Amino acid sequence: MDKLVSPDPGLMFWTIVTFLALAALLKRFAWGPLLSAIAAREAGLRAEAEAAKQARADSERIKGELAAQLAEAAARRQEALAKAAREGEALLAKFKTAAEEDSRRLREKTAAELAREKERLVGELRREVAGLSLLAAEKLLRRSVDPAVEKAVLDDFLKEVSQGGGRR
Repeated sequence: MDKLVSPDPGLMFWTIVTFLALAALLKRFAWGPLLSAIAAREAGLRAEAEAAKQARADSERIKGELAAQLAEAAARRQEALAKAAREGEALLAKFKTAAEEDSRRLREKTAAELAREKERLVGELRREVAGLSLLAAEKLLRRSVDPAVEKAVLDDFLKEVSQGGGRR
């Protein structure tokens, strides 16, 4: 053991030669595969990092697109609701206008019918009054009036009454 501790140039030479031979063998057979495995591992890690970065960018892009689509859908929904409200109001106004028009026409028709009925009843009443007046006059005079004369008197009386010239 003493020889290992004391420096001997021969032992040093063989130790250096053995070390260099072992280093050459390691470089030739182990160092290349080790370095290529490390390089492959490094390239794989870089590719995974790049893929993760790309996936993150894609997810952010998709998230932005979804947010834009949601905003667009909300805007379309709001527009559809506003359009439905406008159409409902327009339809309500149309129905209201139609109902008012129908009501006005019905009032006018009823007023016209009432006026016609009033005229008919007034004419009938005038004829009845004229007939009763002739009958009363006939009874007063106690004589019978000729039907032609009666009709002429009745027509004259109706003309006067319709023109507002009759006595009341």
